[in-house]
Amino acid sequence: MNAERIKELKAFYYQEMTEDIVPFWLNNSVDWEHGGFMDFLDREGNPLSTDKGGWVQGRAVWIFSTLYKDIEQKPEWLKAAENGVRFIREKLRRASDGRVYFEVTREGKPLIMRRYLFSELFTAIGLAAYSEISGDAKALDEAKELFDLIDNPPDTIEAKIDPETRQFRGHSMTMMMISFCQIMRQADPGRADMYSARIDQQIEELFRYFVKPNLKALLETVGPDGEMTEGPEGRCVNPGHAIETAWFVLEESKYRNDPKLAARILPILDWSMELGWDKDFGGIFSFIDIEGKQPAQIEWDMKYWWPHSEAVYALLLAYSMTGETRYKEWFDKVHDYTWSHFPDREKGEWFGYLRRDGSVQVDLKGNHYKGPFHIPRFVMKCYLLLEEMEAPSL
Repeated sequence: MNAERIKELKAFYYQEMTEDIVPFWLNNSVDWEHGGFMDFLDREGNPLSTDKGGWVQGRAVWIFSTLYKDIEQKPEWLKAAENGVRFIREKLRRASDGRVYFEVTREGKPLIMRRYLFSELFTAIGLAAYSEISGDAKALDEAKELFDLIDNPPDTIEAKIDPETRQFRGHSMTMMMISFCQIMRQADPGRADMYSARIDQQIEELFRYFVKPNLKALLETVGPDGEMTEGPEGRCVNPGHAIETAWFVLEESKYRNDPKLAARILPILDWSMELGWDKDFGGIFSFIDIEGKQPAQIEWDMKYWWPHSEAVYALLLAYSMTGETRYKEWFDKVHDYTWSHFPDREKGEWFGYLRRDGSVQVDLKGNHYKGPFHIPRFVMKCYLLLEEMEAPSL
């Protein structure tokens, strides 16, 4: 990738970030009246429902805090982050045990508490990032409390599947704990060694249980010892999750200056692109059955916004670290598909859900899963990486 191409891409990602994606969420999602962020938005950004997702609150605080820290100290980004933190503190956590709701009303009245600890994790990363830009020590303490809660979950949380009948391991928490610990390590440098040790533990679990070189795949769900489990669940590959995991670990190898770790994780990126890429229509499948059978998910062949976001950044990162042509070629292919299919140039931001042929299935802009996170995160990370690639080597 020559210097002119890097300069062009850097300008493109900055423009998309600051003139379209971030303004869409700042203008339509921030609830200045009741606090926090509304997320169930139609194509124009109007609320289809005012109920608020728990994942979105912490994720949005992380986005606006990180934009403020790494891109520009815009007062409106800081105010948006502060608005989210107030809502988290006043409404989102259950007083009895500190857990975080999956869904609340606009005013913050409880609606849904799920068994998964994802709301807690996303709230913690938001608080941790906010502590870095605000000097609010309480925010870091709250993030550490949630870290401990995730490490030691309440006994009252029931398992998804009865462990007396069938036990399994899911890749999601292993994956997310890597990124979670990286964010906590940055915000809480006094305990950096502890977070690094936890990252080591999660990476070893990843390779011990989920990575299957004989299948050239990272499985989403396995048995307690890493064995394949019964049915479609045990044969499932989630290309987006696998690609996201790859860049988490690539960033860790870069942080440690550890090329062996990078070499260990890069095959997962390679396998996932080969498995996930739709050779007929382009784009990345949502789910794959590793044995070529019908996936259980009826939406398996849809093209979602977030795997493409993850893949563009992962491939750019892999290319920047290795200089290998195949990553540049994959980057160009996924970049071109993504930016020619997902953006809504008429109303702003992105469509999130495409049919296999790339046509729009659902034109809403937000829900409890598609909020201000994956897209602004990847455009921000791409911009910062391109800025680094543009800088002359010392």
